[in-house]
Amino acid sequence: MLTQTTSRVLEPSDLDAALAILDREPVTNAFVTSRVQVAGLDPWRLGGEMWGFYEDGMLTSLCYAGANLVPICATPRAVRAFADRARRAGRRCSSIVGPAGPTTQLWRLLEPSWGPAREVRGHQPLMVTDRMPADIAPDPYVRRIRKDEMETIMPACVAMFTEEVGVSPMAGDGGLLYQARVAELVGSGRSFARVDDRDKVVFKAEIGAATARACQIQGVWVAPEYRGQGYAAPGMAAVLRYALADVAPVASLYVNDFNTAARRTYRRVGFQEVGAFTSVLF
Repeated sequence: MLTQTTSRVLEPSDLDAALAILDREPVTNAFVTSRVQVAGLDPWRLGGEMWGFYEDGMLTSLCYAGANLVPICATPRAVRAFADRARRAGRRCSSIVGPAGPTTQLWRLLEPSWGPAREVRGHQPLMVTDRMPADIAPDPYVRRIRKDEMETIMPACVAMFTEEVGVSPMAGDGGLLYQARVAELVGSGRSFARVDDRDKVVFKAEIGAATARACQIQGVWVAPEYRGQGYAAPGMAAVLRYALADVAPVASLYVNDFNTAARRTYRRVGFQEVGAFTSVLF
């Protein structure tokens, strides 16, 4: 029996206990919860390990260690334990991302051995809504992308990712993993866009993470030649309508604090800031 404090890699038999931790903060944890609900805790299916931190034999905190390192409901003592484990394993992730407090502490502990980071985005407002805006009509031309439209949506996804993250998702493996992720979202009906008469994407967004309690909108992008023409807010309203009607009762997103135009758009559509994330990019 585990006593005092310890951390370990969770096993499939720990699934119920892990889901109980994730369920404490359904909006904040939507990304990891959605993965765990589909894949369980088997590292091969999950795409990484789930670390658990125990106090007096009780599981109290988690950390997802895959392509991203994500502290979950992590107390300061848990963050220290996760940092020790991550330091011993060596950096395998492309980013550390999660609630600002624990993520900042985790990076502070890892920076001496993992640093420098390519970029640290210390304050990314987490925004939430559970209703449609009263004064923004959804864009009727925003629709689900079909499976046969991968050649249409893929260039817009690559442009969005490169603009947002600062590196191309086509690097390394030639974009195979990224293309598979885009195809997964298209196939599940969670990729949306407005396409012009030249078959070019005007506006796009995806519902990236989805659980029964919350979903997360991501990848919001307007083509440069269409910016400033009023496509963003109606487009977001259209995606929000799909999200609330078909996916979950609450929709969330997080945004860079320096992206004032996007924050203004999200507020117009009814999103309110309820917290903050931090992202450390390598």
